[in-house]
Amino acid sequence: MIAGARDVGVSPSIVGSFPRKEAALVEFFMDECLQKLIDRIDSGAELQNLVPSERIAKLLKIRLEMQSPYISKSYPSNAPTSFKQRAMLVDEILHSIGDEGSDIDWYVKRTVLGGIYSTTEIYMLTDSSPDFRDTWAFLDDRVKDAFDLKKTIQEAMYMAEAVGAGMGNSFQGFVKQVFQR
Repeated sequence: MIAGARDVGVSPSIVGSFPRKEAALVEFFMDECLQKLIDRIDSGAELQNLVPSERIAKLLKIRLEMQSPYISKSYPSNAPTSFKQRAMLVDEILHSIGDEGSDIDWYVKRTVLGGIYSTTEIYMLTDSSPDFRDTWAFLDDRVKDAFDLKKTIQEAMYMAEAVGAGMGNSFQGFVKQVFQR
């Protein structure tokens, strides 16, 4: 922060007026990146023909690319500072695919997407591949895994309903309770 103050011609003593120094910088950076991502979502051109899983992967990549120039300065210990900004990021991405849910799925989807973002960000910290190629493969695999899990749960529900129809309503009700937890 002192170097930054000097770079813009301000007295380094100004740093003392920021009680949360590094945390405030992390939050400011994340807010700025979120606004840039929202602007790209609103322009819509590059996302128009993508299916939801591709759109999610693309938006997460765009957001993570914003911090790639600073990745050597990033620390996993900054993660708790940015929970609020991560929640807003996840909400924007899910809204961009038309998710307006408010049931238990709302929490599940946001938790899964937040986990994908966070684990990819941590993976990125140790990635030495050219242009973060391994990070983007990791991201694509996590998004695919999440959508495959959703598909697997839906298929299990359909199978349970079909089996339940043959065995009676009590079994079907039991299976629905198990899979909707």
